[in-house]
Order: sequence, then structure tokens, then C-alpha cells
Amino acid sequence: MNLTLKIWRQKNSDTPGKFVEYKADDISPDMSFLEMLDIVNEGLIKRGEDPIAFDHDCREGICGTCGMMINGIAHGPLGATTTCQLHMRHFRDGQVLTIEPWRARPFPVIRDLVVDRGAFDRVIQVGGFVSARTGGSPDGNAVPIPKPDADLAMDAAACIGCGACVAACKNASAMLFVAAKVSHLNILPQGKAEKDRRTLNMVRAMDEEGFGNCTVMGSCEAVCPKEISLDFISRMNRDYLGALWRRK
Repeated sequence: MNLTLKIWRQKNSDTPGKFVEYKADDISPDMSFLEMLDIVNEGLIKRGEDPIAFDHDCREGICGTCGMMINGIAHGPLGATTTCQLHMRHFRDGQVLTIEPWRARPFPVIRDLVVDRGAFDRVIQVGGFVSARTGGSPDGNAVPIPKPDADLAMDAAACIGCGACVAACKNASAMLFVAAKVSHLNILPQGKAEKDRRTLNMVRAMDEEGFGNCTVMGSCEAVCPKEISLDFISRMNRDYLGALWRRK
């Protein structure tokens, strides 16, 4: 496969960026998208040019670091798939691909396709944990939990914090991410002791970081590689209103 890539290049957050065109020739359809970028970078390095900076770690769809916009779609055209798990066979020979970083004010560009997602970390730091003493692992496993609750909590815990939901949202809302992180703890008995405090603190932190409001367009759910449901946003809103009422 031979492809034309229009890639966003930006030296740092203080320098204006621009799209730069590159050729990706003799690309195997069995390569992942990141492996294709590796090949392009090898060519750049051989020519003495700066390689394209992009986030990656596990390359197994687990860590959530490899996010980028591909032809205007977070993580690319294949649903329920991270960029590192996207293979080149899903593109056409001769296709032009526009590749850019997440576009959201709370995610400032560090370099090229790399953005600072520290805002997510700060939201987690104010409540995305259980600090109440629950005993050791055997004690926790001995707590009876209805299977529907356990399954629902696991569905929420599947969120990998990649930021695709924010990048896809016209308001740069982080509601799907925060709802997943709030819900997977609030649903379980171990997390209920801090349920109200957790919900209020994480929503407050989300607003302070500058994320936009949710208008329930569903674009976040559409691009989420773990298919986190919008239902969790409704659940978090109920928890939030309940926490406000009980605080009075």
C-alpha cells in the first residue's frame, strides 16, 4: 500500500503548528497504524529529520495512550478499537490520511500528536479511589455483590482514559470519562461509603479543568474504544443530584 499522510507537526505548546505531508510507501496491510508511523519515522531519521512524536505504550489496546484523530475520527474509522489495534487493511491503497492530536483546551499539545492529559489524572486524584478500610483481598472478595452490579461496575471500569470522548465531543466534555470512573466505584459496596464525596469532588474537578458541558449528542460513546455507555452519564447525574440534596 502507498499512502499520503498529512500530519500535524508542532514543536511545543508555545509554537504554532501546521500540517506536513509525507509519503508512506510499501506499507503492509497487516501492519498496525502505529507500526506504519514507525516506518515513516525510520525514513525521517535516515534523512536527518525529526521523527513524528506520538504517544504509545502497550500497543495492545489497554493503556489508552495512543490516541489521535485520523481523518477527523478519534482512533480512526473502526469502532471499538484503539489506534494501536487499528490495522492498515482498513484503509485503501492511495488514500490520503489526515492525522492530528486531540483538539481540546484541557489537553494542550506537547509536541506533534502528543497532548498533556494530566487533567484526567487530577480528576482521578480527588476521588477516583476507595480510601475506606475494606480489609485485604480475601475480605473484599468475601463481600456478596449481585452479579448485575458486578457486571455493570466492570463495564464502567473498562474505561482506559484515552480521551477520545473529549476529542470527539463538540464541547470537549469529559462526562463519559468521569461518569465511568465515578460509577465503577459507586456501584460496588466498597465504594458506597465515599459515594457522595467522590461524585461531588470529581465533577467539581472536571469543571475546574475547563471541560465543556454534555449535550448528549452521543459522539463520545460512538468513538469510545471500550464502548462505555451513555447510561453511565445518567447514573452519575443521579448520584450528583442526590449528593447535593443530602449535603444540604
